[in-house]
Amino acid sequence: MNPDLLRNYLAEHRFGRRDVLKLAGAAGAAGLVGAPAAATPAETGRLDDTPFDYADPANLADWAPSRYGPDDQRGTFNEVTPAKTAAALGLLRAHREVTTYNLGELLWNGFPAFSTDPRRTYEQRLTIRGYPPPPGFAEQGGVLVQLEPLGGNRLSLHEERFEAEFSPRHPKPLAATYQIGSQLDNLNHIGASDLFYNGLRGSDIARGHGTVRLGAEHMGPVVTRGVLLDVLGVKLARDRVEDLAEPASNGRPLLRENYRITLEDIRDAMEFGGVRHLEPGDVVLFRTGWNQLLARRDPADIARWEGARGLPGIYLREARWLARSRPAIVGSDTWALEVLGNPVNDDGTAFPVHQELLMRHGIRIGESYVLDRLAADRVHEFVFIVTPQYAEGATAGNTPPAALGHPRRRL
Repeated sequence: MNPDLLRNYLAEHRFGRRDVLKLAGAAGAAGLVGAPAAATPAETGRLDDTPFDYADPANLADWAPSRYGPDDQRGTFNEVTPAKTAAALGLLRAHREVTTYNLGELLWNGFPAFSTDPRRTYEQRLTIRGYPPPPGFAEQGGVLVQLEPLGGNRLSLHEERFEAEFSPRHPKPLAATYQIGSQLDNLNHIGASDLFYNGLRGSDIARGHGTVRLGAEHMGPVVTRGVLLDVLGVKLARDRVEDLAEPASNGRPLLRENYRITLEDIRDAMEFGGVRHLEPGDVVLFRTGWNQLLARRDPADIARWEGARGLPGIYLREARWLARSRPAIVGSDTWALEVLGNPVNDDGTAFPVHQELLMRHGIRIGESYVLDRLAADRVHEFVFIVTPQYAEGATAGNTPPAALGHPRRRL
């Protein structure tokens, strides 16, 4: 981390004496700030990093049926009750400025995504009807449907389509996915062999269009309390340069690859933001700065994003602790939420935090959320709003969420 860039960033974000004193107090605090009430072992498992074998049907009774019943398809979205929504809206005070924050990434052609086959791609094409297109339109991928306008009123129109591509293993052309950009992983997204949330079997619920249980049509709009855990902000305020990577090409800092966000980091971020406790139905979001690698569409940044040997994030102990609060969503500004890379998860597992949250607890995972404006305005508690795609059988929604909050001036 370049010390000059760090000083400039600290000056721009105006970390005040009070912020630093908060952190000093947090360092000496005993236990975890606002630790939620204890839950039963069947609900949380031990607070350690031992991966659980969800694929073994003999272990099914340890995590299914869900605490919400054997027929449940909503998981901890059940905690977002009308009373919970009303309490969240109570965070907004009359006669105070309210800012609406877009937490979504801007999607653009070629947006990078986790490598799969067939690939996750975003290649939008414009179709035109009713007028001659501009020069080079076809070469750019645009499609002229018809020169003649429609009807006696000579209506013209634009509409988008998405480019499909062939895969050697999947000969049919395949195009768009909701699993790209700012996304909300649904309960049918991750399983262990044939088993998914609430003990449902993939062979029973999978169909050509999607799944007949746990699909996005069961999510619905969510308005609830959001909490920002600004881990990056804590590291910058403490001058913990050893926990930072080289900045993005725009000079913005980010946590280093494979940095594990610990329970102590969670405690410090809560203290830093004045967050006293976590509650059922909350949305808990971690800021690492990794979205800055997409900010300028710089090829070197994108290469870092796509080719990273690891990602900062939480691991199993932290996921199990958070699950005690039964949050509706746990998310971050990375594309995985969980820490990836040695030496943290060098046990041969793949995305065990996804299994822990989605399968055991019914907690959805938010990825690639943009949290910088919230952090800059010191909005650590806010109203979180998202309306996921109302798409039958879908495994995610990538409609961008929003936050409503009161920006605060630094002292």
